[in-house]
Amino acid sequence: MNEHILVCVAWPYAKSSTHVGQIVGAYLPADTFARYHRLAGNKVLMVSGSDEHGTPILVDAEREGISPREFVARYHRQICEIWDRLGISWDLYTETGTENHYRITQDFFLTLYDKGYIFKDTMQSPYCPTDARFLPDRYIEGTCPNCGYPAARGDQCDNCGHTLDPIDLINPRCRLCGSKDRALEILPTDHFFLDLPKLQEPLLAWLSEGKEHWRPNTLDFAMNWLKEGLRPRAITRDLDWGVPIPLDGYEGKRIYVWFDAVIGYFSASVEWAARQGTPEAWKTWWVPGQCDPPVKSYYFIGKDNIPFHTIVWPAILMGYGNRNLPYDVPANEFMTMSGAKASSSRGNVIWTRDVLDQYNVDTLRYYLSATAPEGRDTDFTFDELIRRNNDELVANYGNAVHRTLTFLQSKFGGVVPYPQTLREADREILAEVEGGFSVVGHNIANCHFKDGLNAAMAVTRAANRYLDEQAPWKQIKVDRDAAGTTLYVMLQVISGLRVMFSPYLPFSSQKLHHLLGFEGDVSAGSWRSSEVPAGTMLPVPSPLFPKLEELANV
Repeated sequence: MNEHILVCVAWPYAKSSTHVGQIVGAYLPADTFARYHRLAGNKVLMVSGSDEHGTPILVDAEREGISPREFVARYHRQICEIWDRLGISWDLYTETGTENHYRITQDFFLTLYDKGYIFKDTMQSPYCPTDARFLPDRYIEGTCPNCGYPAARGDQCDNCGHTLDPIDLINPRCRLCGSKDRALEILPTDHFFLDLPKLQEPLLAWLSEGKEHWRPNTLDFAMNWLKEGLRPRAITRDLDWGVPIPLDGYEGKRIYVWFDAVIGYFSASVEWAARQGTPEAWKTWWVPGQCDPPVKSYYFIGKDNIPFHTIVWPAILMGYGNRNLPYDVPANEFMTMSGAKASSSRGNVIWTRDVLDQYNVDTLRYYLSATAPEGRDTDFTFDELIRRNNDELVANYGNAVHRTLTFLQSKFGGVVPYPQTLREADREILAEVEGGFSVVGHNIANCHFKDGLNAAMAVTRAANRYLDEQAPWKQIKVDRDAAGTTLYVMLQVISGLRVMFSPYLPFSSQKLHHLLGFEGDVSAGSWRSSEVPAGTMLPVPSPLFPKLEELANV
C-alpha cells in the first residue's frame, strides 16, 4: 500500500548563502529520503523556503543602504542556485515573504488568540540606547547563567543547549555595537505570548507514546524541556519587517520570525496545492483522517532547532486544531569546521558554492552522507573528502562499473552478451543485489542514512570480488560464452547499483543510467533493478567519478 510522506525541511535564513554544515544537517538527508520514497512508490511532498524576516535582515539591509526585500531577494536567488547545483528535489521551495504565507500566519495567530492560546502581556526587553532600538534575542550576547559560556545568545546557549531570555544573561551586550558606550537598558514593552504551559500536558502525552523510532538525542532534548517546565514565549517583536500583527494598534510590531517560519511548512503546502491547480490538495497532507495509512510527516533539521519542532510547532498545531502532528523529527548533530560549530555570523563556515566550484557534486554528496552527524558531531575536512572519493567511490563503486563497461567495449564491441545458464556464483551476486535493495531501503526509510550508504557500498565490494573471482579477462581465453555470462551478470549488478545509489548520488546514477542504455530519468523508475537486455549496444563509457590528486584551496 502506498504511503503519503510529507518531508518538511528547515527554512534557511536569507541572510547568506548556504554552508556545508547546513547541507549535511538537513537538506541532503531530506533529499535522499524523498528520492527513495518516490522510487519506492510512495507519494511525497517535500517543501521548504527561504526565511526572510527578522531584525538581522533589517539591520544588514540598512547597513547596505537597500530595502529588506532587495536584500532577501539576493540571498534567495543564491540559495536556489545551490539547490539546483546539489540536485535537491523540492516539490516546492518558496519564501516567507509571500502573500499566501502572510495570510496563513495571521490566521494561525488569530485562531490561537481567539482560543486563548495567545495572550498579551508586558515584557522587559533589552534596548540599546546607542542604536536606539529594541534588540532581538540573537542580537544580544552574554555569559550563560547555566554553564558560564561567554558567548551565549539571548535565546539559547549553543554550548549547553538551554533556552534563555535575554534578561537571563550575565553581562549582556549588544552584538551590533558591543555596548561599549552605553550599557543595555531593560525597558517594558507590550507583546503577545504563546501560552505553552497550557499545552504542556498534551505535549507530554504526545511525546510519551509511539516515539520509539525517534533518535534518542531528539526525544531526550524535547523531554528535558518539558521536565524543566514550559514558559510562555513571546511571539512578537518591536520592528517593522515581517508579518504584521492582525490586530489594531500594533502597527510598529511584527510576528516574531520563529513563530512564522514553522508555519511555513503548512503555508508552503497550501501554495503547492494552489500551483498544481488543486487548491484543496493540501488537506491530504495536513488534515487527520484523509489517508489510509495516515500521512507521515518528517521534519529534517539541525539539533539547534529541536525545541521549535518538537515543542513549539506541535503546540501551535495542537492549539490550532485538526492538523497532523510530526511523525518524526530526525535532527542531526553538528558538523564542525576545524572543530568549531559552523556559524556564518561568526565567519566559521565552508560555503557550499566554493566546494561545488572545486569538486564533483556527487563527491560532495557522498562525503557528507558518509560522515553525517547522525548520532554525534563530526568534522569536515578536505583531506577526508578526497580520501573517501578516491578510496571508496573510485576504488569500489567506480572501479566495478568502469572495469565492466570497458571490458565490454574492448572484447564484445559494446554489445551486451547473451548469458548461458547462470552458475552458483552468478546467482549469489544477484541475490546480494536484491538483499541490498532491502537493507538500503529499510535504512533510508528509518532515517539511518549512513547505514544505508554503507550497505550500498558493501554491494559494490561484493561486485568487485565476484569480478575478480570470475576473471572474465581469463575466461575469454578459453570460454568466450562464460566470459559473456560474467559480463551480463555484472551489467545487471551495476544496473541495480544505479538505482540503489540514486537517492544519494543522483548525478552519477543518471550518467550510469545512460551508459547502460536506459532512456529518461533514473528517478522516474522504481526501487528495483531493471534488466540490461542482451543484445543491447552500449555507448563508450567514461569514469563515473574523477580521481582527486591534490588538495584544493577553498
